[in-house]
Amino acid sequence: MLALKLGMSIGGSNKPMGGWTPSDEGSAVAWYKKDTGITESGGAVSNWADQISDHDMAQSLAANKPTYASNTITFDGNDLLVTTSQIELTGDFTVGLKLNDTTYANTILGDNDAVNQLIKYTNSTTLRFKTGSGQVDLALDGGNTFGDDYIVLTRDSNDLKLWFNGVEQAATATKGGSSFIDTIGSRTTSDYFVGDITEVLIFSSTSSDLTNNVNNRLATL
Repeated sequence: MLALKLGMSIGGSNKPMGGWTPSDEGSAVAWYKKDTGITESGGAVSNWADQISDHDMAQSLAANKPTYASNTITFDGNDLLVTTSQIELTGDFTVGLKLNDTTYANTILGDNDAVNQLIKYTNSTTLRFKTGSGQVDLALDGGNTFGDDYIVLTRDSNDLKLWFNGVEQAATATKGGSSFIDTIGSRTTSDYFVGDITEVLIFSSTSSDLTNNVNNRLATL
């Protein structure tokens, strides 16, 4: 009864507004937090520290460093950040992104080995998810277009769902297989992202509470 009066769910993660952070989740895999853990010199980003574990995203080559200004990391079509500690999502997952894609058809999160696994927009209305077993597309509801937005992609028992600016979209898809992520902004050092990325959240689980918490957080950025 006390938990209900305080607005909390016993054993759950749906905390009062302002109380939840991604690190509260036992299934949190990586958190690239807005305006946090960013190492830069003259605006050129060399590292974006993971706030959960050891999946820091780094770049040593000057030509491939994104830039940082106004709490946002900007990728110009040659930039990428890479972790040496690969993220592998074998089952359920929740991925949240606050971004502004200015060209579409470029990788947002990807893998730098031969399997070319990724999350990307294929155009202004379609998100693509690809594993080693193939790819599927999720289209936005009619009238919606990607831009300066936040999205949440979930996989629950291989069933994929997409939230756009906090609203669940009608399109669904099914795709199993492990999803590997070791870059922000590229796959196999090609297909470079162009635009801004403000925050990235990755969890190895899905639930309505988690989806709501991620959407609520991204809405405030």
